[in-house]
Amino acid sequence: MIVSIARVSGHRQPRGLLVPWAMSLFSFLWMPLFYLFWRSLTGTNEAAGGVWGLLVGSIVALVHFFLGDLVDPGGFGFSRWAHAWVDVIALPVLLPLLIYLLLVLLRVIGGTINFANFTLLWLIPGGVIKAASWSSLNDPSLLILVPILWTAIAVGVPFFINIIMNSQPLVIVFASLGVLVVPLAAASSYWAFFSQRQLMGALFLAAAAIPLLVSMVFSGLSAGD
Repeated sequence: MIVSIARVSGHRQPRGLLVPWAMSLFSFLWMPLFYLFWRSLTGTNEAAGGVWGLLVGSIVALVHFFLGDLVDPGGFGFSRWAHAWVDVIALPVLLPLLIYLLLVLLRVIGGTINFANFTLLWLIPGGVIKAASWSSLNDPSLLILVPILWTAIAVGVPFFINIIMNSQPLVIVFASLGVLVVPLAAASSYWAFFSQRQLMGALFLAAAAIPLLVSMVFSGLSAGD
């Protein structure tokens, strides 16, 4: 699948393995289904601010849709990476995380604090809108890779935030680096696949996804206890 993503990442028609309607369906359903999976895995019935996340996420997604891209994607260089960071991969996920952190610090919301739940809820309407607008492109890097990278940031960054909130200073330093590395790796993975640098894209994808996988394992073990 990684090779197929790289081959069509320039918005060319996919061949063979990936059917256009299946890619669109995946993109439409990934965020809501993963949110339900995450809730069942963590055993969380409701997190503080969840309704607000869904509501504000819908508004932000619609505003971004009508405004269009904030950064000109350009070709294959830094402008393409900056476009991935701002418009496609990193900022759409970091924005709800930052807003939720601010709300928690200001004590605007109370109850069970769950950064991942809030962010995943925020991304559901954005994922649906993006899937609708990208379906005509039949591009696996948008319809398959982007939802996976969103999830890696939405769960991976809160994994490190929770470590920061409950650890000693030395551990906090390494966890803070993790907060930076995950979105950087995710944006770089998208850029590398778009630039048809498959091995680099796969390595960045692994770096972005490892905290997600570790968090899933720990959450499953904690829920089992």
